[in-house]
Amino acid sequence: MRWMRAAGRGILVAAVLLAGNSGSGVGAEHSAPRGRGPMTLVTAGDLTGYLSPLLADWNSEHPRERVTLVELPDSADETRAQMISELRSGSDRFDVLNIDVAWTSEFAAAGWIAPLERDRFPLDSFLRPVVETATFDGRLYAVPYVTNAGLLYYRKDVLDAEGEKPPSTWAELARQARTTAPRHDLDGYAGQFLPYEGLAVNIAEAVYSAGGSILRNDGDRVTVDSAAARDAFTFLADGVREGWISREALRYKEEESRLAFQDGQLLFLRNWPYVYTEANARGSSVSGKFGVAPLPGIDGPGSSVLGGSNLAVSRNSRHPSSAADLIVYLTSERVQRQVLTEGSLPPVRAALYEDPELIRALPYLPTLRQSVLSAVPRPKSPRYDQVSLAVQAVAQDVMALRQTPAEAVERLARELAAISRRG
Repeated sequence: MRWMRAAGRGILVAAVLLAGNSGSGVGAEHSAPRGRGPMTLVTAGDLTGYLSPLLADWNSEHPRERVTLVELPDSADETRAQMISELRSGSDRFDVLNIDVAWTSEFAAAGWIAPLERDRFPLDSFLRPVVETATFDGRLYAVPYVTNAGLLYYRKDVLDAEGEKPPSTWAELARQARTTAPRHDLDGYAGQFLPYEGLAVNIAEAVYSAGGSILRNDGDRVTVDSAAARDAFTFLADGVREGWISREALRYKEEESRLAFQDGQLLFLRNWPYVYTEANARGSSVSGKFGVAPLPGIDGPGSSVLGGSNLAVSRNSRHPSSAADLIVYLTSERVQRQVLTEGSLPPVRAALYEDPELIRALPYLPTLRQSVLSAVPRPKSPRYDQVSLAVQAVAQDVMALRQTPAEAVERLARELAAISRRG
C-alpha cells in the first residue's frame, strides 16, 4: 500500500496483547483494565525493513513488553478489512493500531479506538497540520506517526534544455505536458488514476488546489457542488481528451506511476516522497535528472492531501499503559529520524525538516515541509470508506470521458448527501 508507505511504505498497526497494571495515556472512561505486557506490532508491507531494528531496540529495553512483528497484506483495503473484522468482533488482538489518517474519524465514530490524553504525547513538537488528522469531534483519538504530502516530480534535464521552469499553475503544467513532452518522446503527466484510494486522493488534491472542498463539519455538510470542483474535474478530463494524460495512466497506482517516471517515460508525476529515493537509486533512468516541486494549482501553487498514518489504541486493549509507552517511543525524535533515513517515511517531528545534515542527504525536505504545512486532510467522515468509493466512481467516469465535469459534480454532491443522511 504505497499511498500509506510514503503514503507510506507500509501501514503499521501496533497491537498489545496480555497482562499487567496501570498508567496509560488512554482516556479512563473508555479504557479496559490497565496493564502492561507483550505486544504484537502488525504491519502491511514493511518494504524497507526499517522496523525490525527499531523493535529490537525496544525489546532490549522492555523485555517484559516485547513486540512481535506481524505483517498484513500490502494493500490498504485488505489491511483495513482485517483490522475492522477484528475490532467488530470485540477481539483484543489489536490494541494499538497505526491507521491511515483518513480512517481516524471512522474508527473513532464506530467506538473502535479510545480517546487519548493530549499531554501524554509530544504534540507541540509535531508539524502543525498533522495533529488535526488525529482528532475527531474535538478529541484526540490517535497520535501522528508518519505524515505525507503529494509532490510534483519533473524532468529537470528536459525543462532545462527547453529553458523552462517547473510549473506552478495548471495552465503551465498542461502547456508543458502538451508541447514539451512529445518533443522528448515522453508522456506528459500522470498521477494515481486507477479507481482506488489513490484516485480519491488525486481528486481531493485537485479540488483543494482549485480553492474548493468536498465535505465539512466532520462529514455533516457536503460542499463539493462548486465551481472549484468543476474546474478540478475539467483539468483532469482535458488532460485525457488532449492526450497529455495518457490512457495508460488511467491504470496507474503509486508503483506503476513511479516506475513509469523512473523508466524515463514521463515529464511530470504526482506522487509521494518515497519516489525521490527510488528514482535516484542505481539503475534508474532518471537518477540525477529530476527535480521536486510543490503541486501546481489553478492560479498558483496548489494543495496536497495530507497523507500518512496515526497510532491509535483499541477500546478493547488490555494493556493501554504499554500501548501508550510504545506510541511515545515511536514518535520520539530519535526514532522519527530513523523512520525518515531508514524507512523513507516523512516524520511528524518538525525539527527534522530543518536539520542541515538531513537536508544535505535529502534535498527535497524543505519542499516537503512546505507541502505538508499547506496540505489539507482528506474529507473527515465517519463513513469515509463510502465517501472515497463515491469519489472514485465519479472520477473514473469523468476521466474515461463518459460524464462531463458539471454532471459529475452534481452526481457526486447527491451521492455524498445520501451517504451523510445514512448516519
